[in-house]
Amino acid sequence: MWKTIVRRFLILIPQLLLLSLLIFILAQFMPGDALRGLVDPNSPPEVLERLREEHGLNDPWYVQYGRWLRSIVVEQDFGASIVHHRPVVEMIGDRLFNTMRLSLLTTFFTYLIAIPLGIIAGRKHGKIIDKTIMIYTFVAMSIPTVVIGIVNLLVFGFNLDWFPVTGSVDPTAVSGTIGYVFSRLHHIILPAFTLAVISTITIIYFLRSEIIDYEASDFVLTARAKGVPENRVYTGHILRNAFLPIAGGMGGIIAGLFSGAIFIEMIFGYPGMGQLFVLSLTQRDWPVINTLIMLFAVVSAAAMLFSDIIITAVDPRIRIK
Repeated sequence: MWKTIVRRFLILIPQLLLLSLLIFILAQFMPGDALRGLVDPNSPPEVLERLREEHGLNDPWYVQYGRWLRSIVVEQDFGASIVHHRPVVEMIGDRLFNTMRLSLLTTFFTYLIAIPLGIIAGRKHGKIIDKTIMIYTFVAMSIPTVVIGIVNLLVFGFNLDWFPVTGSVDPTAVSGTIGYVFSRLHHIILPAFTLAVISTITIIYFLRSEIIDYEASDFVLTARAKGVPENRVYTGHILRNAFLPIAGGMGGIIAGLFSGAIFIEMIFGYPGMGQLFVLSLTQRDWPVINTLIMLFAVVSAAAMLFSDIIITAVDPRIRIK
């Protein structure tokens, strides 16, 4: 197991190098740069040229890439934001825990909704309740995330005024108090629930289809022929095997939420890494963009390894080699 973990992260190193190189090359084809938004349009061209020279933006892309890579490997320095003049690590650190809270609460809501609905749809397949659940999945699948987010924001945020419409905590809340914790929870529930509505679709489909398939399997038919109680057939034979792909996919779901909450964070004004990524992209703030992409890649690789470990622990027949 430990050899596999080390091997996965060693393989990740050349993957990250290739990804960062690709991002740097693509950046050369994008019009404009971060300095154009910081300089007065009426300023003479010499001012912009001097700033470009100071930030090394006039150097060839491979020189800039080598300088950035050397600062990370040798000095453990991810650089500073061109727009905000702050270290990249500080900017990401301000938002990292917000995105982690959003991803964890979304995962909780996702499994809280999807597992009961998937089990009910599988056990009652072909009946009215199964068709109702399938209609829910079709509707959730067909409506874009942006639309669901805007609808929830209008209904629960503006019209009913149940939840805040922006931010991650009340500015008047005192850090370290119970009120501060409840304020953070109050701000995160609506975006987490909105993202969970979309994330439940795959789990419901997988769980429902697995239950239907296992109901017709030989070992289930044999257990029923031996007179095993129906509840025990479901819990000990059908559900135990049907949950394997769901448990194995947990890491992928967390990784997807971690990097895929961009639209939700933008709609709800939630200060997470997805919002930071979009803002940095529009401002051409490449030190921040490159670091975020690297971070998303590391999280995705770690999540996939986490999925393998989970499925190995759940099913002793599977071993990672």
